[in-house]
Amino acid sequence: MKITNFSLYPVLPRWLFLKIETDEGICGWGEPVVEGRAATVKAAVEELSYYFMGKDPLRIEDLWQTFFRAGFYRGGPEHMSAISGIDQALWDIKGKFYNAPVYELLGGSCRDKLKVYRWIGGDRPDDVASQAKESYAQGYRALKMNATEELHYIDSFKKVQAVSDRVAAIREALGYDMDIAVDFHGRVHKSMAKVLAKELDPYHLMFIEEPVLAENLEALRDIVSVTSTPIATGERMFSRWDFKRILTAGYVDIVQPDLSHAGGISECKKIANMAEAFDVALAPHCPLGPIALAACVQIDTCCPNAFIQEQSLGIHYNKGGELYEYLKDPSVFQYKDGFVDIPKGPGLGIEVNEDRIREVALEGHNWKNPVWRNYDGTIAEW
Repeated sequence: MKITNFSLYPVLPRWLFLKIETDEGICGWGEPVVEGRAATVKAAVEELSYYFMGKDPLRIEDLWQTFFRAGFYRGGPEHMSAISGIDQALWDIKGKFYNAPVYELLGGSCRDKLKVYRWIGGDRPDDVASQAKESYAQGYRALKMNATEELHYIDSFKKVQAVSDRVAAIREALGYDMDIAVDFHGRVHKSMAKVLAKELDPYHLMFIEEPVLAENLEALRDIVSVTSTPIATGERMFSRWDFKRILTAGYVDIVQPDLSHAGGISECKKIANMAEAFDVALAPHCPLGPIALAACVQIDTCCPNAFIQEQSLGIHYNKGGELYEYLKDPSVFQYKDGFVDIPKGPGLGIEVNEDRIREVALEGHNWKNPVWRNYDGTIAEW
């Protein structure tokens, strides 16, 4: 079997889909994208096609090593995201070739169902309690919210108190029937992160996500000293070597590799196994589309340290396109009592609606994240 063609589709709200075709009629789908840099990743996939066109798609590890090592310069979000989407599509092909879900080819299932969580509110949520109750009524038992708006290096405690008040409102409304995660989004600097983490400790959160930027991970030593809340990070780490540093430092409880950024299924399985050796949980990052989510579920199914999965249904970024819109059978991601069933279909376990993808791709997108500034005009982290 040989790879004969590939196509790239930028689709709303901010995604990029990849289709790889073979001479045996088996096609695979992947989702190679950096949010806000879809065009750059598209170009990176086109460059990497030099290494995969005409090759055997079943030799995934050899192709992965070629993508990563043959170019001399390696790593970073765009390069690794291009590899990620190609890798997802290759595993989709391999699963379809053997008529088995990807997780069966990676050792088989180790769970019966998978817990999921949903986002509530935007970056400035004004009524998180009602949104939390709505989520509970929809069957969710875990949610995540952004912590705060822009924060300066040292900022007003008023902003910290506002975050505490929102979390308290959810606890008051639902008690401990709803697990809560709070995403600092890397927008909180070290000094304020210590203050905020300490103030949130009484609410017994499921985890705090990305309390500081990935480039400031040494600051986690001080943050973990003031809170008992589990610390999660990893959405802006792009290979097992990035995760090796944080795991050996010992300051993380949950790793969050993104299967569209951190090397795809092949690399994230290795990251998950490495984390297990450090007694660290897995919760893949995925505010993306259905192909990326399908890849995540395949990894979660065969990794015992996976405990929950992010998904983008209803997320505030999804304007103009939604998770189910590009699937022929949306029921594959039907949530019940906070869980999703393990898919049984071959490959990634989904069937995309290619006609809809082609239609939307004619419009494309140029999504960019907002540019925030602090009260004094300096650029703030988003």
